[in-house]
Amino acid sequence: MKTLLTSALIAAAALTGGQALAQDFRLALSTSQPASDPMAEAMAAAKERIEERSDGRIEISVYPSSQLGSDNDVLEQIRNGAPIAVLVDAGRLAPFRKELGILAAPYLVDDYTGYAKITASEPYQGWVDTLAADTNLRLLNYNWFQGTRQAFTRKKIETPEDLAGIRMRTIDAPGWVATIKAMGATPAPMPWSEVYSGLQLDAIDAAEAQLTGAYGIKLHEVTTNVAFTNHIQLFTGLVTSDSWYQSLPDDLRTILDEELFAAGEEATQGTVGKLAEVQALMEEAGVEFNEVDIAPFREAVEPVYAEIGLTEARAALEPYLSAE
Repeated sequence: MKTLLTSALIAAAALTGGQALAQDFRLALSTSQPASDPMAEAMAAAKERIEERSDGRIEISVYPSSQLGSDNDVLEQIRNGAPIAVLVDAGRLAPFRKELGILAAPYLVDDYTGYAKITASEPYQGWVDTLAADTNLRLLNYNWFQGTRQAFTRKKIETPEDLAGIRMRTIDAPGWVATIKAMGATPAPMPWSEVYSGLQLDAIDAAEAQLTGAYGIKLHEVTTNVAFTNHIQLFTGLVTSDSWYQSLPDDLRTILDEELFAAGEEATQGTVGKLAEVQALMEEAGVEFNEVDIAPFREAVEPVYAEIGLTEARAALEPYLSAE
């Protein structure tokens, strides 16, 4: 971890130094997903469009597979002004702006399309602006759907009771940890890049993940069952340094905003389009899939909202979630 963090800091310093020596701007796009994932593919496509539209005034580099460090490490680099945009779920932003944790709350919406109403709402925009003002973290967008989270295990899971005693990897953020604990498992936060080896070496027993991401790191080789718990619709967004973002001329900010939003839409469609294919490939590898009764899981995680202080945030969003 120390070596990885040192390498990430060197990369960030190089990016910042390069910008200081040139009139134009450089931005690194970071994701924990591999280059074959729809997230990284959409970033690569956005790079080409941004550089073309800006006549090369913005130079984009794409770093898949956590090459710049873990998401939390990269967020700290960004807070210090590094010209990086990292793709993260809002659970990682909750320590900086509590209300944003609602975006990664369990069973918040029934379908991923419900997030469009949330990100168009006044409460959401207020939380985003306050986050930028208080922490230098600018959430550029939140429309990158990575998939619905499911339980990847070595035994069939049908009820919350079946998760008792299972050490399940989850994201290292308060809302995620609370959700997995409420579902019945023992939460085991660890970087995404370490999940395969963690399962292989029995450091963990299971993982909760989306299908495309899980297939990208070959979880079908170290798990045998997937239960469709559908506990969180995993949306993510790009976070960059607000001071760096505000230093851009207006025309370049417009290009960046438009193309990165468009990339999120493309990534979402890429994810949705691959779900059936990925499930079929996992089944061919011997993984069994099963539906579960969602009601007991939904009931089990209801206290999470109060536990992590999101009751008021959910109430603020309710008019938008219930609107036709």
